[in-house]
Amino acid sequence: MPASANTANTASTAAAVAAASDAAAPVLLVIAGPAGSGKTTLCDRLVAEAPVFSRVVTTTTREPRAGEVDGVHYHFLTPGQFDAKVAAGEFLEWAWVHQKNRYGTLASSVLEPLAAGRSLVINIDVQGVDNFRRAAAADPLLARHMATVFIEVPPGVLRARMLGRGQNTAEDMARRLRTAEAELREARKFDHRIKSTTRDADFAALLAIWRQTQKRVAERAGRRR
Repeated sequence: MPASANTANTASTAAAVAAASDAAAPVLLVIAGPAGSGKTTLCDRLVAEAPVFSRVVTTTTREPRAGEVDGVHYHFLTPGQFDAKVAAGEFLEWAWVHQKNRYGTLASSVLEPLAAGRSLVINIDVQGVDNFRRAAAADPLLARHMATVFIEVPPGVLRARMLGRGQNTAEDMARRLRTAEAELREARKFDHRIKSTTRDADFAALLAIWRQTQKRVAERAGRRR
């Protein structure tokens, strides 16, 4: 792509971020997609380029790694503490990972920032999104501010991306592709779908979804007055 086109795309993206950032309505973007869809990159870029956004700080029972800070990278809990919060109904969603550690999202990590006017983004698996939907059905604040986004990538493209990384064994790649096919069947349940092409195009689509969600939040707030 010519340098002038890159400059134009950068300026356009910056303008879109600035326009959406000026709006007062906070949103929660819940993003899912198969491994290799670029969802983590999208979340990282949104937080980096739109200061109104923060990542949701999730919770885990695993030990902190070198350099990780409690309350910044994760909320680190002992298994007993995690059990107590599950029993008290404090999680929006949680799951075992590799049958070793548990990860989850505390309601307070989402509802408190939203109530304070902070926009949030989180990427989780499709089962976690289902739990967010159930929580939103019972919580008007969550229902009003949340939008679910699925990143769609055809299996053939996913396979090519995995091969390009050179980090997956044939067995691991086959497992990931089976999981991806199951996840792709869930795409129709999402509020928005991004058909992944390039990183810039995917990010532009996410910014458009952010603006649409802000408009919806503002309209619903207006009807409540």
